[in-house]
Amino acid sequence: MRLATFRDDAGTRLGVERAGKLIDLTPAATLTGVDLPLGATIDMLALIAAGAETLARIAALVEIAPAGTLLALDEVELLAPIPRPRKNIFCVGRNYAEHAAESMRAVGREVKLPPAPNIFTKAVTAVTGPNDDILYDASVSTQLDWEVELGVVIRRGGRHIAREEALSHVFGYTVVNDISARDIQNRPGMQWFLGKSLDGSCPLGPVIVTADEISDPQALPLRLAVNGAVKQEDTTAQMLFGVAAIIAEISRVLTLEPGDIIATGTPAGVGFARTPPEFLQPGDVMETTVEGIGTLRNRIVAVEPS
Repeated sequence: MRLATFRDDAGTRLGVERAGKLIDLTPAATLTGVDLPLGATIDMLALIAAGAETLARIAALVEIAPAGTLLALDEVELLAPIPRPRKNIFCVGRNYAEHAAESMRAVGREVKLPPAPNIFTKAVTAVTGPNDDILYDASVSTQLDWEVELGVVIRRGGRHIAREEALSHVFGYTVVNDISARDIQNRPGMQWFLGKSLDGSCPLGPVIVTADEISDPQALPLRLAVNGAVKQEDTTAQMLFGVAAIIAEISRVLTLEPGDIIATGTPAGVGFARTPPEFLQPGDVMETTVEGIGTLRNRIVAVEPS
C-alpha cells in the first residue's frame, strides 16, 4: 500500500493513495464498519505500532472503500508521512562509492571507502513535507546542497538484528532529501549534525510504500533534478552497505524502535563536489525521486531579513 499523511479543513489523518486518488481511512472505516485501533487512521506512528493485523485490515478496507471516501490529491495538503518522528533520523554518510570519492576529493582528502556504515543523525525538527518550501536564510548558510536518498521505516524494532532477518523489520520505504548546509558541515571539527539539521531541511514522502510492495530495496532507481536539470541519477544497487547491513549495524549498538527512519545515503552528483561547486539559490525547485515510491517537489525560498 501507499500510505500518506494529509491535512485538509477537517484535520490531519491517514490515507491510501491509489490510482491518483486518496482513500480517506477515517470515514472509510466508519462507513464500512471495519474495526481499527484508536489512532490508526490519523497517525502513522499509531498505525505502525498497531501491527500486521491492523495493516491487513486496512488493505481489505481499501478494496471496499465507498466512492465518497475518495479525495483528489490536489484537494489536500500532503505532509511528511511521519511529521514528527520520535527520534532523530538515522543517516548513512558516503554510502555510494562515487559519492564517497567525490566528497573526499572536494575537501582535499585521500579517497578511501568506509569499512563500515558511517552513521550520524538529523534532528526531528528538520522534517518537512514532500511539497513544502525550504527556507534559505543567508545569515545561517549560503551553501545549501541536495541529496536524494531511499528512506527506510522500521516496523518491528530490536537489538542485534541479524542481517538475514533485517528486512523483516521494515515497515516500508519513502523518499528523503537530506538537504545539507555544507559551510556548516565542513567547519573545523566536522559539524555534521549541525550542518544536516537546519529546521525544515529534510523533506520526506510523498508516501510510505509498504515493504510487501518492494521486493528488493537494492533495485530502485533514484534521481534528483534542480530546475529540471538532472544532478543525481543512480540505483540503490550501488550502495556500499545495503538496507539489511545498515539495520544490522545500527541495531548492534542501539535498539531500533517501530517508526524509526533511516536515510540510506546519496549517490554522486551533489553540488559541493562539482567543478565549480553549485549550491541551491532562492527560486530553485528540486524534484527528488525514488522510482516506485514517488517524487518530492520543494522550492527554495529566501527568508526576509528581520
